[in-house]
Amino acid sequence: MKNTSSSKIIAFANQKGGVGKTTSCVNIAASMTICGKKVLLVDIDPQGNATMGSGVNKNALEKSSNEVLLEQAKITDVIIANVPGGYDLLPANGSLTSAEVSLLRINKREYKLKEALVSILPNYDYILFDCPPSLNMLTINALVAASSVIIPMQCEYYALEGLSALLSTMEQIRGSVNSVLKVEGIILTMYDPRNRLAVEVEQQLKRHFKDKVYNTAIPRNVRLAEAPSHGVPIILYDKSSRGASAYMALTGEILRGQDKNKIKVENSVIPEVVNYE
Repeated sequence: MKNTSSSKIIAFANQKGGVGKTTSCVNIAASMTICGKKVLLVDIDPQGNATMGSGVNKNALEKSSNEVLLEQAKITDVIIANVPGGYDLLPANGSLTSAEVSLLRINKREYKLKEALVSILPNYDYILFDCPPSLNMLTINALVAASSVIIPMQCEYYALEGLSALLSTMEQIRGSVNSVLKVEGIILTMYDPRNRLAVEVEQQLKRHFKDKVYNTAIPRNVRLAEAPSHGVPIILYDKSSRGASAYMALTGEILRGQDKNKIKVENSVIPEVVNYE
């Protein structure tokens, strides 16, 4: 099933939790909207953090991405239009856990998200997936449906853990069910240039992945950490903050970065990082 629309589908994935994946997905969706793009954010993480961070109460949902994946509801009936960040949202909550189990018993289970999106592809310039922090069937559905993957990574000693597994999974999917899947880019999150290890991780990532690493790093920022509890992206919570400026600059890179994909990232050995402890 080929995507013949012009919409670009990007999965935000990293099997390591706490790396700023959801924060990046929500804030880039909002920043793209400000740049005039029509955006759908698809929350396929049972934690529902992207849903809450978008100003939607996950506990009050009558239907979610769970029903969409299990073909119990039409995607157009579940999408919440124009959340506070200006984008549309396919929400999620804990019920999505049951979808992960149920999908294991369904034929062609890895295609369910892709099939659900077909009817709405012409409506959006960008569709962003906030994936769970694990390589489960929900993440596989996202990688099958996506054209590329953005990998948020924290600049710390264990940041590269799991990256080899993600790249290996992408390679398998590319070789079997989604030949166009590629790494869109790598975001350095919670970045502190005063930290020697952070600089070392950045240098090694850039040596290994070259221009796949975005020039704009996301700094540690109190206002950025506060925004999700208010249910709005940082650009609405505090547009003058360093976090807001960083995500707008990063979004500009993403929107301009179509030629980044000329370099293919192979499933190669991830470099060792020096431990400065």
